[in-house]
Amino acid sequence: MADWQGWMRQANYVAGEWIGADSGQTIDVTNPATGEVIGTVPACGEAETMRAIDAAAAAFPELAGMGLMARVGLLWKLHDALMDNQAALAELLTVEMGKPLTEAMGEIAIGAQYVRWFAEEARRAKGEIVPAGVNGRRILVTKHPVGVVGMITPWNFPSSMLARKVAPALAVGCTVVAKPATATPYSGLAWAALAEEVGYPAGAVNVLTGSARAIAGAMMARDEVRKVTFTGSTEVGKELIRQSADTVKKVSMELGGNAPFIVFDDADLDAAAEGAIVSKYRNSGQTCVCANRMYVQAGVYDAFVEKLVEKTRALKVGDGREAGVAQGPLIDKDAVAKVEELLDDAKAKGAQVALGGSRHQLGGSFFQPTVVTGATQDMAFATEEIFGPLAPVFRFETEEEAIEMANATRFGLASYAYTSDLGRAFRLNEKLQYGMIGINSGLITTVEAPFGGVKESGLGKEGGSQGLEDYLDTKYVCIDGI
Repeated sequence: MADWQGWMRQANYVAGEWIGADSGQTIDVTNPATGEVIGTVPACGEAETMRAIDAAAAAFPELAGMGLMARVGLLWKLHDALMDNQAALAELLTVEMGKPLTEAMGEIAIGAQYVRWFAEEARRAKGEIVPAGVNGRRILVTKHPVGVVGMITPWNFPSSMLARKVAPALAVGCTVVAKPATATPYSGLAWAALAEEVGYPAGAVNVLTGSARAIAGAMMARDEVRKVTFTGSTEVGKELIRQSADTVKKVSMELGGNAPFIVFDDADLDAAAEGAIVSKYRNSGQTCVCANRMYVQAGVYDAFVEKLVEKTRALKVGDGREAGVAQGPLIDKDAVAKVEELLDDAKAKGAQVALGGSRHQLGGSFFQPTVVTGATQDMAFATEEIFGPLAPVFRFETEEEAIEMANATRFGLASYAYTSDLGRAFRLNEKLQYGMIGINSGLITTVEAPFGGVKESGLGKEGGSQGLEDYLDTKYVCIDGI
């Protein structure tokens, strides 16, 4: 048996036990690179989720009441377990999701870094003593874990997206009911196996697969679930926010993006082209922070396109487990159809295909890395998230025009700009309506910084010191008569 198969749990984890669905029904899990069914997972629903919430609620007092250094120690063990099994967990991720093995290795590593980061941050979850306006009185502000946390994660980063939620929750003493995506469930279930291995109390971590509507519905309905954190589409996020009103839950939402990638005429074009490749084609363009629209100043437009096409042409497409592969398959045939639809719309409105533009000869859900020139604001991808290896290049004349075009979207997650003008970098920081801005970098996600958007890209932050706050309630105590 290969190492990765040893981590492939074909059961759910509830109250410290591995279970099947009450109905006995299962869901097939497919390798998108080969179309092969690699296994099944339980098709759980409301009843199983209710039991998981009961288990998490029962385990909460123990985890929240655990000594701080005992909780920190468990997280250190969790970090070590991730890194000790990095290669096997990465291969499992590649087999179920399709991304290149080198990217999967990086995903396991950053997940482990989030665990380590929040182990450290938990020791700094400080309250404060505030000067009182009246003598003989003390005002204390203290921080406390919110309680049971429901987590819903997507298929594109099936391990690290859970890491950013599980780590801060466990760090402060919250218990977890998590639902990974059914397309990539094994990387999520591996977190349950890791939690079991390092000694988390039964019920502290529960992981379920099955009906998104039923599992999320149970999370939203129960008073015991005091916070829900979701990464996924803006449309689903809005529905969860609406449902949260009935029990006034805390929510954090990491939703859709439409990242502009702006290249000014004073930019280092080689660095900009390299940054564009990293930002656009990582994970086959299936990231919420990848470059969706490339805006290039007129004076360097042709030169930049030439460099971008050259670097894109060099990308090797194939099964993520093959050596040298830089782009794997898209997650499924629907994802391919969406890229084709956006491409057809652009061509009908005058865009030209500079490279690629069709399904890859490998078949299945493979698609050629594609560069499109002559992109304009009336094309669908100017306002819609592509989520595929399609790079549209727009032309602009002035800084003001670039900022206006970049902000012309309901999303506000990530943005990028290449320039050597320091003053311009500060102007972009003020004027770009995005939660994250990369200046002269196409890859900016790091555990030390707050990850999250503005506008319809979401609520709350993951990572940084801010990432802990979403799992804490703040209390004020007034002590009089001193």
